[in-house]
Amino acid sequence: MFSVTPVKDLVLIGGGHSHVIVLKQLAINPIPRLRLTLISDVYHTPYSGMLPGYIAGLYKFNDCHIDVQALANLAKARLLIDRAIGLDLQTNQVLCANRPPVPFDILSIDIGSTPGTMTVPGVQQQAIPVKPIAKFLDHWDKIVETVRENPREKMRLAVVGGGAGGVELTLAIFSRLQQIYGLHSQLPENHLELHLFQKSDRLIPQRHPGVSQRLQKLISSRGINLHLGETVTEIEGKSPHSIHCESGLTVKCDRLFWVTQARAATWLKDAGLATDDQGFILVNDYLQSISHPDIFAAGDIATMLNHPRPKAGVFAVRQGKPLAENLGRKANQQPLKPYRPQKEFLILISTGDQQAIASRGCFRLGPHPLIWQWKDHIDRQFMNNFTQLD
Repeated sequence: MFSVTPVKDLVLIGGGHSHVIVLKQLAINPIPRLRLTLISDVYHTPYSGMLPGYIAGLYKFNDCHIDVQALANLAKARLLIDRAIGLDLQTNQVLCANRPPVPFDILSIDIGSTPGTMTVPGVQQQAIPVKPIAKFLDHWDKIVETVRENPREKMRLAVVGGGAGGVELTLAIFSRLQQIYGLHSQLPENHLELHLFQKSDRLIPQRHPGVSQRLQKLISSRGINLHLGETVTEIEGKSPHSIHCESGLTVKCDRLFWVTQARAATWLKDAGLATDDQGFILVNDYLQSISHPDIFAAGDIATMLNHPRPKAGVFAVRQGKPLAENLGRKANQQPLKPYRPQKEFLILISTGDQQAIASRGCFRLGPHPLIWQWKDHIDRQFMNNFTQLD
C-alpha cells in the first residue's frame, strides 16, 4: 500500500512586500499538495516606495498599488478579506475579526507595523497615523479634495516624526498642495502652513549628518516650519488642534499626521510568540520564529535575532525570495536555508518635486532630478513584477 502525502495548509497573514513576492514565486513554482491561503484586509496593497510620489501627485493609485486578488488568483491561493486579530497556538489557528478561525500547518506573517507612541494624550483621538496606509490615504484624498473645493481657506498641517517617512511625507504634502494653490494666482504666499516636529536634534538621525543638513536646508527653503528637539506631549482639542511640546511650545493646526517610530500589533506577543521589546516577532536566520518553528515572519513585523536592521522597505523586498524558498522547504520537510541581510543599504529620499537624495553609509548625493529618475525606474521595475501577470 502506498502512503499519500497529506495536504498542508500554508497561511499568509498580510499582503506586505515580502508576501507579494512569495505569492509570485509560488505561482511560478507551485508546491504539490500545498493549499495556500492569504488573509488581507485590503484588495490593493500599497508599495511604500512610491507612496510619497502618490501623495505629491506624481503617481496614480494603480501605479503604486498591487492587485492582491489578481496575484492570489495567479498563485491559486484562497483570498480572505479580513483582519487577523489573534492566534491560537495550541490548535494552530488564525483568529479573524469577521470569520471563523483559519487553520494552518505553516504560517507566515507580514503585516507591517504601526506608528509608535500613540499613547501620547490626544493622539488616538485627533492624529492621523500613516499606518495602516489604506486608512491614511483615505484621509489624504479627503484633504486634497477639501483644498480643491476651498482653495481660499488657509490650511494648517503638521507632521510628527522626522525619520525618512516623516520627511518624505512633509515634502510630498508641500509639493501637492502648492500645485493646487498655484492654480489660484490671487492667493497669498503663506496660504499653506506646514510644520514638522522631530524629537531629535536632526532629521533622519540614523543616516549621515550630511543628509540631515541637506534636508533641513531644503525644508527651511520651502518655508516649512521645522521644530527640532521638540517632543510632542499632548494633542488638545478637535480641529483646530493644539500641539503641546515638552519645551512649552504650542502650535495650532487643522490636521496632524503621526509618523513616529514603528511598533507591533499587540496580539502577536499576547498569542505567545517570542518578540523583542517593541513586540516584533523574533526570527532566526531562516526567517522562522525562534519560539514556534511552524511560523515565519518578514518585513517590518519581524526582527532578525542575529542581524537586527532598521524597519525599511528594502529589507522586506530582499526577504521575499528567501522566505518563499524556506516556506517551500518547510512544506517539503527539507533543510532550511539561512538568509543574511546586507549591513549597509541605500535609501533614495524623494523631495516631492521629481528630485531625490541618495544615501548609503558616508555617501550622499542630491537632491537631483537624475536620482529621482533612478528611483522611479527602480520602483516601476518592482511594480511591473505584479502588474504584468500574464
